[in-house]
Amino acid sequence: MKSDFVRVKDYIPDIYVELRYATERNFTHTKVYDFDEAYLRRGTTLKLKKVQEELKEIGYSLKIWDAYRPFTAQQYFWELIHDDEFVADPTNGPKTHNFGNVVDVTLVKSDGSEIDMPTEFDDFTSQASRDYSWLTGDPLKHVLLLEETMEKYGFIGYEGEWWHYIDEDSYDYIEFKPNERHS
Repeated sequence: MKSDFVRVKDYIPDIYVELRYATERNFTHTKVYDFDEAYLRRGTTLKLKKVQEELKEIGYSLKIWDAYRPFTAQQYFWELIHDDEFVADPTNGPKTHNFGNVVDVTLVKSDGSEIDMPTEFDDFTSQASRDYSWLTGDPLKHVLLLEETMEKYGFIGYEGEWWHYIDEDSYDYIEFKPNERHS
């Protein structure tokens, strides 16, 4: 079923996964997750597979920085950063990362090598937003390619983070309030 949780690599073997919260390479500087595999809803994963297939045809690949997020991690992040532009307040219940229908992704070359993007992951500045007026050259080209391809296959970007996408069909597989933030 579309609502089942699946391991993304089982459906998209050539996608790159670097769950930042499974390492110390994140804004907390600590390992938050006790797992390093990306999990999403099956429906979300199947859409992501289409994105990956199109990007591979032109020499790029997706890299996942975050996918399913345990609610305890959301609570921990909120304790550290009380800024609901970048971390959703968990006191109102689970957020979409907790439901497995949101993915934080970047674009890399098909061999996995890094390319220029607007910012690093978890950049808590205005440069992480989807206001690309300050960008030029390859970073602009790359982020627009990512955004265009993700939107083509049914993902909606969050305004405050260029890497953050929610599956537009999420309401078909899970129950949450439509007015909730996308983090």
